[in-house]
Amino acid sequence: MIYIATHKAFNPPELEGYRPLQVGASTHPELDLGYLKDNSGDHISQKNPNFCELTGLYWIWKNTNDPYKGLVHYRRYFGKSNFLHSPSAIYPYDQMLTFLDNCDIVLPYIEYFKQDAREEILISCCTPEIFEKLRQVISNLYPNYLSNFDQFFKNNQSTLFNMLFAKGSLFDSYCEWLFSILFELEKYVDLSKLDPYRSRLYGFLGERLLNVWVLHHHLKIRHLSVVNTESSFRQECVFLRRRITNQIVFKCSSLIKAGKDK
Repeated sequence: MIYIATHKAFNPPELEGYRPLQVGASTHPELDLGYLKDNSGDHISQKNPNFCELTGLYWIWKNTNDPYKGLVHYRRYFGKSNFLHSPSAIYPYDQMLTFLDNCDIVLPYIEYFKQDAREEILISCCTPEIFEKLRQVISNLYPNYLSNFDQFFKNNQSTLFNMLFAKGSLFDSYCEWLFSILFELEKYVDLSKLDPYRSRLYGFLGERLLNVWVLHHHLKIRHLSVVNTESSFRQECVFLRRRITNQIVFKCSSLIKAGKDK
């Protein structure tokens, strides 16, 4: 099953194997969208303002036994092109299954930053103190992941959106790793000191940590385009130009830095 995280009413794609999941349901008990809710069973729905769609990820992990599990968004789906916006461009569930015949996990396309991943997340999503505490938590809990953590954050490539599709056992294994880290980090973070955007901290960190986990396990990845049903062709052209520019800027910066280090 592929679950569609949403916090509002929308028009779900008419595709078998997809189910809407209302995230943050505990924070808005008055809102009943008629979908599955992330505040039943074992859940962390109340953490949604800071964990974003990860409260849905947690719910899927703890409350489903699907042989294959996936998470997408009410406006973002795995599909045929970043430049298409019609629900008809979304890959049906049966086709998503065929992708796993030749890979371990399906992830979104690779995004390129003009800074390395550490500098990028510090710009608006995290603080240096929290980042260093995150690294320390990983060092304490999973020291064999530390080199992968450093490797990822020194580069400028990342998949984003907390979107994935994999066998249920692999999906659950990732969740167990991810939430053990985030719950430990929570003990050291005072969210009241963060602005509203940065307070979505754990959702942002989840996006990056998925890359670290995949890197550590040497997983074979199928990167797919993301169909954004609320975007436009013009907006996607702007995003594409930004990605290309970022690659050039990062490459030039790396060459300059390498020259200075000689």
